Amino acid sequence: MRFRLFSFALIVLNCMDYGHCQAGRWRRGKRASYGSNPICKGCLSCSKDNGCIRCQHKLFFFLRREGMRQYGECLHSCPSGYYGLRTPDMNRCSRCRIENCDSCFSRDFCTKCKAGFYSHRGRCFRGCPPGFSALEELMECVEGCEVGQWSEWGTCSRNNKTCGFKWGLETRTRQIVKKPAKDTIPCPTIAESRRCKMAMRHCPGGKPRACHKNLYEHSLTEILVLT
Repeated sequence: MRFRLFSFALIVLNCMDYGHCQAGRWRRGKRASYGSNPICKGCLSCSKDNGCIRCQHKLFFFLRREGMRQYGECLHSCPSGYYGLRTPDMNRCSRCRIENCDSCFSRDFCTKCKAGFYSHRGRCFRGCPPGFSALEELMECVEGCEVGQWSEWGTCSRNNKTCGFKWGLETRTRQIVKKPAKDTIPCPTIAESRRCKMAMRHCPGGKPRACHKNLYEHSLTEILVLT
């Protein structure tokens, strides 16, 4: 009786080992059939000619084109110029539709522009729009310094005088309406001056006093000569 039980146990163990080996052979055979083609990495189904046809759940399907040939790949993240679009059917890499965009959040919103372009509200620009300033370290357009209208030109003066000179300077100013988003962004000039011609070259009362003094000195000289 003991011999029969021992024989039965050996048969069961052999069957279990055989089944495990067979399953291992099947899994190795499945991996080998895909492993020979590196573009099949991460695929649920793959074609030797067309690459991946369906990807694992967390990966993105990307259709790569090389000349006249195209084949599918399964990637953890989409390449430059594409964004990951998750759908119930399959995750895909979709192309950014924004010009000069390097990476995007969605089809119509760019998060990083190509070199030499500034990002502004999901678009890419060579230069920032009016009212915005370039933040060079981030290559973004941020709200700049907003100033008001120029005032009228002031009175022409020189050395705080409005007479006594032929030429002077006149100045106009404007106020800062809105400070910039960053302290490193400079504001436009708020004061400027230009050369102007004095309305009165000679100050009132200055020349007559000089004439009276000269007349007095001349008369005194004549009196001294006569005496």
